[in-house]
Amino acid sequence: MLKTCKFIYIAYNSVVKEIDFISGRILPKLIRFSLPILLALFLQAMYGAVDLLVVGHFATSADVSAVSTGSQIMQSYTGIISSLASALTVMLGQALGRKDESAVADTIGGGLILFIIIGAVMSVLALLTANLFTNLMNAPTEAYEMTLQYVRICGGGLVVICLYNLLGSIFRGLGNANTPLLAVAIACVFNIFGDLFFVAVLHMGAAGTAIATVMAQAISVIFCAIMIIKSDSGLFRKQNLRFNRSINKQVFKLGLPLALQDLLVGLSFLVLLAIVNNMGLEQSAGMGVAEKVCMFILLLPSALMQSVAVITAQNIGAKQIKRAASALKESIVLALVFGFIIALITYFKGDVLSSIFSSDVNVIKYSHEYLKAYAFDCVLTCFLFCFVGYYSGASFTTFTMLQGIAGAFLVRIPFAYIMAQRGGSLFQIGIATPLSTVLQIILCFIAYPYVKKKMEAKLL
Repeated sequence: MLKTCKFIYIAYNSVVKEIDFISGRILPKLIRFSLPILLALFLQAMYGAVDLLVVGHFATSADVSAVSTGSQIMQSYTGIISSLASALTVMLGQALGRKDESAVADTIGGGLILFIIIGAVMSVLALLTANLFTNLMNAPTEAYEMTLQYVRICGGGLVVICLYNLLGSIFRGLGNANTPLLAVAIACVFNIFGDLFFVAVLHMGAAGTAIATVMAQAISVIFCAIMIIKSDSGLFRKQNLRFNRSINKQVFKLGLPLALQDLLVGLSFLVLLAIVNNMGLEQSAGMGVAEKVCMFILLLPSALMQSVAVITAQNIGAKQIKRAASALKESIVLALVFGFIIALITYFKGDVLSSIFSSDVNVIKYSHEYLKAYAFDCVLTCFLFCFVGYYSGASFTTFTMLQGIAGAFLVRIPFAYIMAQRGGSLFQIGIATPLSTVLQIILCFIAYPYVKKKMEAKLL
């Protein structure tokens, strides 16, 4: 164990390099920062897949259902947590850009205390509402108790999950994307071993995967805490570990709009799925498979969005508005290049991608049909997410919320509903998503001069 800890510490020191985005060429730094975020997002996406894989091989179908349903419930909590944590990333980036070490230390210390409180409150809430949400999700009778166990165990560990998300956001805000990647990798490794031990050896089923998840993230949190304690940057100070009203207010001001957007946009996709569910079992399964493929497709634009938010925040803090705009333009060019490549693969080889998740010929056919429509969104989303990162980094999170809700409820749901009523195909229903993204991009262009003017006025 000591040798392992020593190895991890040496590995950490060899990869930890905080990136300064307020000077030098932007594009190389953008790529260097985005890659670890992309890998971390990929590992995070694989996290749930491993749980289902192990349960599917070593437990019952009821356990599989419990993990699937329970993880959807927990995603609602983690979505709120990650949105609030992303606000802290922006705050740190802006403070770092101003070279205000005192503000950085206050933000980190106050953030840690705030998220411990949030985690504790959400843990109690998750335990009290476990029955309610399990009923709302229509958990099958055979899997009901197992789903309840899963939600209660993960819900009880929400303090750990809070800190797990928070620490990653802190390091990214400081321009360090490698530590969160290493933390996620450690969590994934321990999660795999935990799943195998609790499910395959102890036969604990869904409850075993929940325990493994919380324990793996706890180990990752301990690793990050050790690195913080050993850090000699002077940015982590014990005296700053206190309840800070100013920091709390700013976190909620920036984070709540993002959390609300995440919640409502997620709801719009559930409505879209409900519309497709009425078309038949194979169409429903096809869309389900397509959404799994889309989840991995979205990793690249998500990584760029997080990177642009940090770059923008640092440059806004350093009063370099033109450089922040240049970073947006360079990120868009990079995003479009990769977006076109992904779009071509999705459109022409969507059936191959779908076959990873299903062996049913008809399900693969319907999934590919939906993915052909989504291929157009691959390019558009890459474009949009760069704008979203820019506005978030500039603290205009209320606008990012409004444009996301507008796309979802003014275009995506109405268009999909009309197409379904007319007996449209999955391709025609799927076109609702790129059309909603077009509206969001238009809104981003309209808002750009206003946002730029507001930022310039703040610097006067």
